[in-house]
Amino acid sequence: MIKILLIEDDAELAQLLAQALKEEGLQVRIALKPLDGLMALQDETFDALVLDLSLPQIDGLEICRVVRESIPNLPIIISSARSDISDKEMGFLRGADDFLPKPYDPRELVFRLKAIMRRSEATDVPNKAIFLLDEAKHVIKKGDQNLRLTHAEYDIIAYMLKKEEMVISREELLLNIGSIKYESSFKSIDVIIGRIRQKIGDDPKNPRFIISVRGIGYKFVNA
Repeated sequence: MIKILLIEDDAELAQLLAQALKEEGLQVRIALKPLDGLMALQDETFDALVLDLSLPQIDGLEICRVVRESIPNLPIIISSARSDISDKEMGFLRGADDFLPKPYDPRELVFRLKAIMRRSEATDVPNKAIFLLDEAKHVIKKGDQNLRLTHAEYDIIAYMLKKEEMVISREELLLNIGSIKYESSFKSIDVIIGRIRQKIGDDPKNPRFIISVRGIGYKFVNA
């Protein structure tokens, strides 16, 4: 279950917001004082923080800064009557993901929380790429291993990686890759692709990474 920490010193509003979130299946912990909220973040794991700015003891902007530094990936929505542009600017500079000016319909907070959670889940999806291009070092890796490539082979894979999943014609390769311009036939491109397939462990009869597109050229699948 999604767990939300709500730091809000207005007890009546806090209960209203918490009820709206609970009706949507979210679990909510309320902290009426900022120090209680910071202690809760130390003791428990939350999926998002809803934070007021005008708080006793510590200003909400300072809370936002502290939380962002200590829990970098925690989504933060500022919920505040302080809707001056300077407060909004400082909120985002201190690490807030969204700013919701009061008053607002509690359902809007629900919508925004769900949107932020979707984005957060998307960025948590592990990168399934097999090949990594490091142009600064002029290196292409498969997993943790550097591939041993000729200049032309490197340039072809690098170009294909940049246009991953797009169909690339042989003519496009000849026109855009300087290191193979001297090899002016389409057949020569096929020969180099054959060598590349051997070096990256791609079965020419059932290729996984470099897919032939009949009558056009190739596309690169980096997964």
